[in-house]
Amino acid sequence: MFEFLNITKALAEENRVRILLALEVEELCVCQIIELLELAPSTVSKHMSVLRQARLVQGRKDGRWMYYRLADEDAPAQVNEAIAWVKKSLSPSERIREDAKRLKEILKIDREVLCSGQTRSNECETG
Repeated sequence: MFEFLNITKALAEENRVRILLALEVEELCVCQIIELLELAPSTVSKHMSVLRQARLVQGRKDGRWMYYRLADEDAPAQVNEAIAWVKKSLSPSERIREDAKRLKEILKIDREVLCSGQTRSNECETG
């Protein structure tokens, strides 16, 4: 029951669902997620904490950057089923298509530049 409640809590917020679908493209650092969502670093950090608690995402630190990716196939069945359901249900959404276009542009920006504050975000090290 605990796993189910954590998953449903994580999926009950639009920005967390947007993060999940963005991570479908590739692993992202926190500054890329901040740039995509246009949210404060502390807000993104809280969202990532909820997603990690639900085991929907996995994180790793590399130097000064924190990276996140979708849970892998070793995750509990409920996690993989929830991710598949979100993808199937929301991939055709206009908001998700807009995010995908925006993410494409964000991924063109050198991470050193993006995370240094020369763009909108400046908190890649949060996580």
